[in-house]
Amino acid sequence: MAGLRSLSSYGLRYLKLSGLKSVAATVSQSLSTTIEGRNTAFQPITMPMLPPRTFANKTALITGGGTGLGKAVANSLATLGANVLLISRREEVLKQACDELRRTTKSQQIDYAIADIRDAEAVRNALNTCCTRFGLPDLIVNNAADNFLFPSERLSTDAFSSVIDVVLKGTGIVTLEVAKALIKAKRSGNFLCVSTVYAQTGSAFVMPRAAATAGVESMVKSLAAEWGRYQLRLNAIAPGPIYTEGAFSRLDPTGQFIKELGKRIPAGRLGLAEEFANLACYLLSDYSSWINGEVVRFDGGETPAIAGEFNILTRLLKDNDWDSIAVLAKNTEKSA
Repeated sequence: MAGLRSLSSYGLRYLKLSGLKSVAATVSQSLSTTIEGRNTAFQPITMPMLPPRTFANKTALITGGGTGLGKAVANSLATLGANVLLISRREEVLKQACDELRRTTKSQQIDYAIADIRDAEAVRNALNTCCTRFGLPDLIVNNAADNFLFPSERLSTDAFSSVIDVVLKGTGIVTLEVAKALIKAKRSGNFLCVSTVYAQTGSAFVMPRAAATAGVESMVKSLAAEWGRYQLRLNAIAPGPIYTEGAFSRLDPTGQFIKELGKRIPAGRLGLAEEFANLACYLLSDYSSWINGEVVRFDGGETPAIAGEFNILTRLLKDNDWDSIAVLAKNTEKSA
């Protein structure tokens, strides 16, 4: 519960500074509702679940590690003993993230490299930085993303390409370049890609991201089958709605969508970045060494809840309605 409140204040500070006070108010109300909500059994646990020093002598390379889910994963990995190298295009964001992570984790084994993952040479340079600072990475987190809500018929080809190039092409470049280095050095490695729940289902207004992440998931499964012989594992997480200031400022600028999220998720609330990080750390650890080529859905039950033909009745009908239906059914049987 404390974790949810702290997450709320972190994101709300961003919204208020951005002048989106009405959105901040909506988010605050929605998150506070989930804290006191109907499903108290689904309260979050934000502390690391793996033993201390799980990742001692391991090095993690994280794309998009300066903000959001990437930074949360970096925090957990560093807390559990890993050396961490963050990759992004924005140096100011990387510097701030590294300073914050060093304070919170009390680890100085955290650094960054500036790179555009759409550029293979830039990725190789970042990998060289990692090797110089910590050695070859053992853990690779493909988290860099680009996304926005927009009607597909209004998309320009540049807008479409911008998402495909970062999410699919960028993930592919990082995966291929690091894997080549690991294979050449005869080193094992563990890759984790961040997908979306709508990679498998599709979704209106985010077609480029849906298509790109579907490609990422196919890549994960293909390479898991191909590279197991090199002691390389690949998995993905498909997260549902997890509140981070960056994602929701782009995907829900009015604050209207978040009002409905808690209602339609069986767990009764949004996910937390720390919960995502716990799952990521498990999949990156040797505790999951027999999990390979999997896409783990992480959405509080949202996907099956909105997929079933009659699932909406969980919100429309109460117990007394079902009592009335049962009586009606019995009377119908008697008269048949």
